Amino acid sequence: MTTDDDLSEIASLLDDRYAREILAATSTEPMSAKALKDRCDASLPTVYRRIEQLQALDLLTDHQQVAPDGNHYKLFESRLDRVAIDLTDGTYSVEIIRTTHEPADRFSDLVEDLR
Repeated sequence: MTTDDDLSEIASLLDDRYAREILAATSTEPMSAKALKDRCDASLPTVYRRIEQLQALDLLTDHQQVAPDGNHYKLFESRLDRVAIDLTDGTYSVEIIRTTHEPADRFSDLVEDLR
């Protein structure tokens, strides 16, 4: 359930160009913070701040990626599917629809990446 405070925070965050660009970029494919930095033409601290804010509102998720050299890094993926605003009989409601990423699917992806 999304509270009014969450809706206010989400609306404020979606007003930010970098947050919108991060969500748009990660809606098509998971991306690292470094790739997001390049895609959004932003500093790495700016990207990490927006990632933190998006994750706090459950609009962005991450998973570990193992590089061929054994190093680990995170890939970020948008959870925002849709924002629906309905105005009926003088009242409005806002619904945030998030995509679901099942743990089993994430595990399968991880195993597949290790091959």
